[in-house]
Amino acid sequence: MGNSPRSTVLPSMAALQLLCFFFFSLVPDFAAAITRQYTFNITHKNFTRLCHTRSLVTVNGQFPGPRLVAREGDQVLVKVVNHVAENITIHWHGVRQLTTGWADGPAYVTQCPIQTGQAYTYNFTITGQRGTLLWHAHISWLRSSLYGPIIILPKLNESYPFKKPYKEIPILFGEWFNVDPEAVIAQALQTGAGPNVSDAYTINGLPGPLYNCSAKDTYKLKVKPGKTYLLRLINAALNDELFFSIANHTLTVVEADAVYVKPFEADTLLISPGQTTNVLLKTKPHLPNATFYMFAGPYFSGMGSFDNSTTAGVLVYKHPSSNNHLKKLPTLKPTLPPINATGFVANFTKKFRSLANAKFPANVPQTVDRKFFFTVGLGTNPCPKNTTCQGPNNNTKFAASINNVSFVLPSVALLQSYFFGQSNGVFTSDFPQNPTIPFNYTGTPPNNTMVSNGTKAVVLTFNTSVELVMQGTSIVAAESHPLHLHGFNFFVVGQGFGNYDPNKDPSNFNLVDPMERNTAGVPAGGWIAIRFLADNPGVWFMHCHLDVHTSWGLRMAWIVLDGPQPNQKIPPPPSDLPKC
Repeated sequence: MGNSPRSTVLPSMAALQLLCFFFFSLVPDFAAAITRQYTFNITHKNFTRLCHTRSLVTVNGQFPGPRLVAREGDQVLVKVVNHVAENITIHWHGVRQLTTGWADGPAYVTQCPIQTGQAYTYNFTITGQRGTLLWHAHISWLRSSLYGPIIILPKLNESYPFKKPYKEIPILFGEWFNVDPEAVIAQALQTGAGPNVSDAYTINGLPGPLYNCSAKDTYKLKVKPGKTYLLRLINAALNDELFFSIANHTLTVVEADAVYVKPFEADTLLISPGQTTNVLLKTKPHLPNATFYMFAGPYFSGMGSFDNSTTAGVLVYKHPSSNNHLKKLPTLKPTLPPINATGFVANFTKKFRSLANAKFPANVPQTVDRKFFFTVGLGTNPCPKNTTCQGPNNNTKFAASINNVSFVLPSVALLQSYFFGQSNGVFTSDFPQNPTIPFNYTGTPPNNTMVSNGTKAVVLTFNTSVELVMQGTSIVAAESHPLHLHGFNFFVVGQGFGNYDPNKDPSNFNLVDPMERNTAGVPAGGWIAIRFLADNPGVWFMHCHLDVHTSWGLRMAWIVLDGPQPNQKIPPPPSDLPKC
């Protein structure tokens, strides 16, 4: 028996298992990380809200779109197949895209759009991030219906830096238009006027009972007493910063833009488009004799029209015995701040602090290689000859700019033209580091409100540490601008109202535990100072996440040159990269 095949196999199998155990214990990241594959079919589907039926551009017929779930360290492959007439791109908002700029998604910046009948596979790895982000279309206004959550779980055997919640629930804020938003922005760009506003805000695609014909289209969050729920809040609205509150419940903020924060409590939150906030909702210990409204409504600091309405969902405590009990209960309402509560917003944003501990450090650049000062705001373009325009003054068109340059999207992708050395006639690398004509940025507006138009970029050498002060202007209106930087997280080291003072304000910068974000608001009539390390080679878009301002030109591009190491260079484009 001792020489039977069975007895000789056993020790070698055990040895193999032991070898595998040692190998995988040495490389836990490789063992845990997997490749996750998704297919996003872009199709039209009819949806009815507010008694209006519209054909929406969707992913897999869903509105909002499907969840993309991955763990930190996973490779993600998303094959996007375009079955509609519109050109499509998808942006994985907040994903760092380390050397995977070809997968970033903004149309005519990192790729040409995916045309009808074509497909493109986005290929990227989630590196050093965990929490909530979002994906959305990044061409024209198509993200009004093309958006969904990105849920990044910690690595296997890693835990949250807070108590594990009983359940996790994505809550996406959006906007509903009774007409096609593509027609809305096309008309606005033609007339030069502000675009028509949305007809409702939505929670997970549903407007809620405060709108006409919408009682049945109400999101219900069903909870049990004495539990802690993690709400993954995402603002996917096109053009509105939103306040959010749940009646008689306090929320604990634990993460923003997929970065853990020092926990703090809040009754009301502000979330700008593109921002995500994870909060813990601790339910009441006993079954309450009420249900509770969740409200989301606009923060608006500018001039002109906006959707001054409120979307409502309902927080319902599950009653163990019978559902009839719920119908008799009163529904309590939260109180949102005034629409233009700029002071509230400033105080709220100052509460965000990085964990800044050994496990989750805040690697703020302590010294700065290059300093930039950008003015951001609205302006005007002249009306074309023999036409009438409805802009802010004297037959002009609305425009928006950074350092008075209103960015014109090229007809080929910037990254492609840069990578192949064919930038001539596509873009120039002379974006101004400071305003060309200094003025009293938040004071009486200058007489000349005209902007210049161009496709200009800033070039940074690899590993440059950058300090950027973004100064809001009151040229047409002083309003808040949620600025989003692709390819990087940045640290918000300072903010204030009025004009930035380079002699006094830096002494108050927080270089210890500032908030790390990918989208942050330049305050209405104020400034924000950010720092980041240019450690990601590629062409990276930076723009206001109010889509109307992006459409008007409040956008620019950073080009980060290759580094010396092989893993610090942009690889060649994938073979299926769409062509213009």
